[in-house]
Amino acid sequence: MKANPWTERTAPSLDDFEQIATAAFEALPPEFKALTGSVPCAVSEFPDEETMREMELETEFDILGLFRGVGLPQGAGNPQTGQLPNQIWLYRRPILDYWAESEEGETLGEIITHVLVHEIGHHFGFSDEDMEEIEAQAAREESGALTRR
Repeated sequence: MKANPWTERTAPSLDDFEQIATAAFEALPPEFKALTGSVPCAVSEFPDEETMREMELETEFDILGLFRGVGLPQGAGNPQTGQLPNQIWLYRRPILDYWAESEEGETLGEIITHVLVHEIGHHFGFSDEDMEEIEAQAAREESGALTRR
């Protein structure tokens, strides 16, 4: 009897998540990536207590990612004294939970791409339609990269 391929797998670690996020970022359209400049993306198990309070979250599973900082539409070009640098956070456990519960059949990579595009999109004031097109372009790029390997 052939073993089920899932029986020997473990959940992706924070390092695995960072690698998936890096690959997702690399698959984004070049024009979109160029806009982001040096906004770093960090992966954490869950949001911190400050984020939980500020976002008024009931549980730490209520948020998949967060852009923390001042978006360009709000004047990011004019940082205030004491203002922390902009950063994008991806939350590993809530994303894994969402993936496990999703009935859409999305891959983990697709979900990470969606969260990443959504958070970057907020930073630059993109509409939902713009972000959907960027995700579609990223999927085409990723698909093309797989066929070229």
